[in-house]
Amino acid sequence: MKPTVVSADVLFEEHRGTLKWEWVAGLGASERRFDEVAVRAARSGADLVGYLNYIHPYRVQILGEREVAYLSNATPEDCARRISRIVTLEPPVLVLTDGQQAPDALLSMCERAQIPMFATREPSAFVIDVLRAYLSKHFAERTSMHGVFMDILGLGVLITGESGLGKSELGLELISRGNGLVADDAVDLYRINHTTIEGRCPELLQNLLEVRGIGLLDIRAIFGETAVRRKMRLRLIVHLVRRETLEREYERLPYEPLTQDVLGVPVRKAVIQVVAGRNIAVLVEAAVRNTILQLRGVDTYQEFVERHRRAMEKGG
Repeated sequence: MKPTVVSADVLFEEHRGTLKWEWVAGLGASERRFDEVAVRAARSGADLVGYLNYIHPYRVQILGEREVAYLSNATPEDCARRISRIVTLEPPVLVLTDGQQAPDALLSMCERAQIPMFATREPSAFVIDVLRAYLSKHFAERTSMHGVFMDILGLGVLITGESGLGKSELGLELISRGNGLVADDAVDLYRINHTTIEGRCPELLQNLLEVRGIGLLDIRAIFGETAVRRKMRLRLIVHLVRRETLEREYERLPYEPLTQDVLGVPVRKAVIQVVAGRNIAVLVEAAVRNTILQLRGVDTYQEFVERHRRAMEKGG
């Protein structure tokens, strides 16, 4: 999935309340967008925000007290040259921070070059933090996966598996046990930093769970507000398989924890065999509790191996 593009007017409206800024120049360039080449070249959305810098073009350029002084405190010729150089950076937006007043030459340049300029009294560091967080999420690498994404015991868990194994029915039982639904059937996944995958529900499917034989259920209406979540970090994938698949493709006691690559991030994985009569919801919760222990540094399998080694040494 390609990241959606951000235009100047969208950026302005999204943060009008947070940054309390005004649009002071370049109003005719409301459709100016982030350059797609720059977006692809940036390591993350955070790379698209920075102080005035001639080395990294295409960024939202932040003009604080020092930057405005740099553009103002020189000979008229030098000031004009420094301001005209900004055009070569092709910034999607300029942001005046710290309550700074833009030099007249800068305002004129923004109008001529059709570069939007916003002004706020908020400090530069705060503006950069807000915009980096927003752009990092907006331009995050993303994909979609089929499954049921849930908050189980506080952990973001994606339930996947072969068709017809009852993933949605399992999700319904887990919800009745006090867990929360994020998304059913399709899950939008975003890599918001180098180690974190965030899962969200597509807008069309929010609060809905499809159960064969019953149809669509509005989980929020049936179980209440606490039964749904807007987003969760993906920490565990629970994969449901039939007996023959488990015997053919997986070890009974894997020496190392299983993982699955999602957008370049390894995510822990547990495989559960589905057989008539097994309480799969209890097994899923057990897998989640075991994952929580592993995340805290408790490895039951390695402790068993060590216990077995000590028993053999004692017996020898």
